[in-house]
Amino acid sequence: QVQLVESGGRLVQAGGSLRLSCEGTGGTFSTYAMGWFRQAPGKEREFVAGLQLKIGNTYYSNSAKGRFTISGDNAKNTVYLQMDSLKPEDTAVYYCAARNGRIWYDSIQWDIWGQGTQVTVSS
Repeated sequence: QVQLVESGGRLVQAGGSLRLSCEGTGGTFSTYAMGWFRQAPGKEREFVAGLQLKIGNTYYSNSAKGRFTISGDNAKNTVYLQMDSLKPEDTAVYYCAARNGRIWYDSIQWDIWGQGTQVTVSS
């Protein structure tokens, strides 16, 4: 019953910004970790950012650090990924994920996934 729905992906020029949203429905996420992953064609799904909802701690991949910010709105059951200074290398399908526990960098540790939203960064 617990589901995640991502939105906000679109075409953007290099150097621009996007904010992705991930809304959780069908249950409570108060004890959950939330994560953003991305997958480019021909590549493995990689961790981008994570947020421990109850504690509020965050983790970022090296590529995201300093450019992306993960945040949450508990009242709205929504997690965001603010993406600034976008590069063509950021082009990928971005997935929201959730798990009832701590943040993991490995996608296999995450149980609940959204459908993905396409982010395309032009040169």
